[in-house]
Amino acid sequence: MPMNETPSSDGGGSRPRRGGKPAEGQPVIDRAFAVLGTFDSDHRAQTLAELAQRSGTPRSSALRLARSLVHAGALERLDDGRYVVGLRLLETASLAPRGHGLRSVAMPFMEDLFHVTRQHVLLAVREGEEAVLVERLSALDASPVRYRVGGRLPLASTGAGLVLLAFAPPPVQDHAIATYAPGGGHDDICTPADLRRMLAEVRRGDHAFGRQSLPWPVTTVAAPVRQGDEVVAALSVVAPSTGFAEAGFGPAVRATARAISRRLHEDSRRTTRPGAADTGP
Repeated sequence: MPMNETPSSDGGGSRPRRGGKPAEGQPVIDRAFAVLGTFDSDHRAQTLAELAQRSGTPRSSALRLARSLVHAGALERLDDGRYVVGLRLLETASLAPRGHGLRSVAMPFMEDLFHVTRQHVLLAVREGEEAVLVERLSALDASPVRYRVGGRLPLASTGAGLVLLAFAPPPVQDHAIATYAPGGGHDDICTPADLRRMLAEVRRGDHAFGRQSLPWPVTTVAAPVRQGDEVVAALSVVAPSTGFAEAGFGPAVRATARAISRRLHEDSRRTTRPGAADTGP
């Protein structure tokens, strides 16, 4: 299944540039997030002018927002005057159940899979019409790929993305199919009809497998992670296209995804049954 598990270095594939001139009366929280949204892998430290330009915010407003965000710990100001993301955001983000919570359950199983494959092991969740990478393990000599934890992957052109898309609500699938354009993805997905067929195959086989030739030959195997009946994440391995990945990695990826699903189900039962809450000694 997926092909290019290698979104662009900004972690977001072909997303439109965030920002734009704030609408009249736009809530301050929206403007603050517009400023925070300007940070990515290529813009880790920015001047005030860059924050204003990339967020589409007037310089005076950007200054007030930046000062407030620094005061709250969401941004930090370097000695040279540039701004970087603050640790307060990391502290808050670590509490996200679909991020750190899922990662803490999955990590022991991912480590086992990593030791077996010695390649890239990815864990992603769906956020709207994109996938967000919440964890990855990579060997130093693994095939080259471009992505980062917290970065975004296109649903229709990555292995993990295809799994998430195959089990997404019908409107999300229909929009992805209707707007699909080939390029840098699965070698076997060239048209919207191909994508529709691939999604049906993923649901039928409960996993995705695919190869991509560009920019270099890689193979991806991915499987759904469930909590009850809901697909909450996708686990995948990205490896060189040797043929071994399909035969050898496929069963391992599916077995690991099922093991994570069982643990999520067990943890959910423990935390929801009467008297499960920790009331102290």
